[in-house]
Amino acid sequence: MAASTNLMGTFRHIGRRGVAAPVAMLIMLGMMMLPLPPFMLDLLFTFNIALSLVILLATMYVMRPLELASFPTVVLFATLLRLALNIASTRVVLLHGHNGPGAAGKVIEAFAEFVIGGNFAVGFVVFAILTIINFVVVTKGATRVSEVTARFTLDAMPGKQMAIDADLNAGLLTQEQARERRQEVREEADFYGSMDGASKFVRGDATAGILILVINMLGGFFIGMLQHGLSASEAARTYTLLTIGDGLVAQVPGLMLSIATAVIVTRVSKSQEMGKQVMGQLFGQPKALAVAAAVLGTMGLIPGMPNIPFLILAAVAGFGAWKLQRLRDGVVAGATPAAAPGTDLALESTPPAERLELSWEDVAQVDTIGLEVGYRLIPLVDKAQGGELMARIKSVRRKLSQELGFLVPSVHIRDNLDLAPHGYRISLMGVPMGEAEIHTERMLAIDPGRVHGTINGIATRDPAFGLDAVWIEPGLREHAQTLGYTVVDPATVIATHLSHILQNHAHELIGHQDVQQLLDRLAQQTPKLVEDLVPKRLSLGAIVKVLQNLLAERVPIRNFRGIVESLAEHAGQSQDPGVLAAAVRVTLGRQIVQEIAGLGTEIPVITLAPDLEQILLQSLQGGGPAGAAVEPGLADRLQQSVADATRRQEAAGEPAVLLVSPALRPWLARFTRHVAQNLHVLAYTEVPDNRRVKLVTALGR
Repeated sequence: MAASTNLMGTFRHIGRRGVAAPVAMLIMLGMMMLPLPPFMLDLLFTFNIALSLVILLATMYVMRPLELASFPTVVLFATLLRLALNIASTRVVLLHGHNGPGAAGKVIEAFAEFVIGGNFAVGFVVFAILTIINFVVVTKGATRVSEVTARFTLDAMPGKQMAIDADLNAGLLTQEQARERRQEVREEADFYGSMDGASKFVRGDATAGILILVINMLGGFFIGMLQHGLSASEAARTYTLLTIGDGLVAQVPGLMLSIATAVIVTRVSKSQEMGKQVMGQLFGQPKALAVAAAVLGTMGLIPGMPNIPFLILAAVAGFGAWKLQRLRDGVVAGATPAAAPGTDLALESTPPAERLELSWEDVAQVDTIGLEVGYRLIPLVDKAQGGELMARIKSVRRKLSQELGFLVPSVHIRDNLDLAPHGYRISLMGVPMGEAEIHTERMLAIDPGRVHGTINGIATRDPAFGLDAVWIEPGLREHAQTLGYTVVDPATVIATHLSHILQNHAHELIGHQDVQQLLDRLAQQTPKLVEDLVPKRLSLGAIVKVLQNLLAERVPIRNFRGIVESLAEHAGQSQDPGVLAAAVRVTLGRQIVQEIAGLGTEIPVITLAPDLEQILLQSLQGGGPAGAAVEPGLADRLQQSVADATRRQEAAGEPAVLLVSPALRPWLARFTRHVAQNLHVLAYTEVPDNRRVKLVTALGR
């Protein structure tokens, strides 16, 4: 016991020092070069069988294939160990085989005498059958699956990366989660690529087993006759028996390793043990078991058939079908749990009690953000039924709150029987802003503009961005990603649509209470700044209007302290929210340009021709409070020119920035908002000193 403990401690110490692999390689090389006594061969053969059994069981109990990422390396070492044992046993058999079956060790003797009954003809047939099963069936199938899986995994990498980016942009993933998902995609590609090569090791090992058997039989026959004076029949029997026993000792663990390889490459990427997965999917259908019971029972009643075995199995299958159906009926009957506290989903099944007098409670409050779903979409928002939409919406709110700089209001979700069963509607302040229909049993494959093939499904458009898309079966997801589609589930479709609408209407979500909360938080750090501004120099309503103007032009208000300091500086000069918002934009110029152009030092810009800019300035001066009085034909041409220039910049992969004078910037921002949504209108004063401007084009009349 003490010696065993010391040996295990030595192995752990070697593993911690990182020299386990080199030591194992040196041992295998020694086995090939140095003669081993029969006792050591017995020990190593037993270890080889135990190792193959452990590997096979590990592949069955592992939850996901990637949890056994070292499997290709393990296959290589196990194959080398078996080949080294073949060389060592061959040396012993050919040198000492003439002394009898026990000369090569007890393990080979046991396989030669007990397993095949000492009959080398039977042993040869058994070995041939095992080899055919290993080489033709298991190894060939595992090799083919490895090749196909590796190819499709590598082809699907771009689609999976785009899906991760889409989830990140929709707020469904944090940066850390996206990083982990990308790393998992890379590891999956590396794993299946390595498995493609590892399967070749297993196939080569099976081929080597056949060649080694033939060589040992011929070599032993001639050595026994020429060197040890044995008769032809005696030499053939002795060495053939030992060779087949040696081959069986190596072929059994080889077959187990081949099965382990086949199991790991045919597993799907789902966190579940293989036994539970197979039992749940294969024997979890009561109808299948009932039909099987009927067929077996019918066959058991036919005269001349083995009636008892068929009837016993029919009874077992029938009992299993009855039991499963009872369990399912019980689950369905009890699958209406009470709504969790704080759940926004409103599923009213009984009318409220009638009240004699009306009160303010009878006046319905308009939800800031509302999501109405058809009755077929209720499982998506019901946590008790495994719905993921509530968690996705929470992630969207968290991401937008961090990006915009204020707390996005909660989303009130309710069912609406007036909608289509698979339809949903998003509303702001009670006004519908978007609606669509989805297929809960399918997935949406979105064409980002660079797919290289078509896929079968229901053609549609992405509700958020209007891109061409196809509703596909879940089994086609990998194929769609291989073709370049971005594939998302129905919950992600709704969450992305909601995120897009909230981003475009962020200025409608912030109100007086939100701004007061921001001021209270800032007052904890700089109380004097807030005290001097509100309400002495600027009213709360004016600050709300300034922040709404900034959000309407997609300027986040995360730097709230900088915004308040700028307002405190310019509040004495003007109380107009538009003028104050322009002053704040100059203060936030570095942040605005950073979000548009990134870290680059050069900004590609579109400008107005001098004569056109002069005309617009004159029109602005004579237009009064309503804005510039521009001739309609000129206004149409200007909008078309801006839209065309914006599309050219997007096609070139560059941001579309229109650089104009500060006086024109607010009016042009409103004027172009609906014709070029991705256009950023900047004033000269908003460009930081450390950024260079590159003129792309000048728009004329």
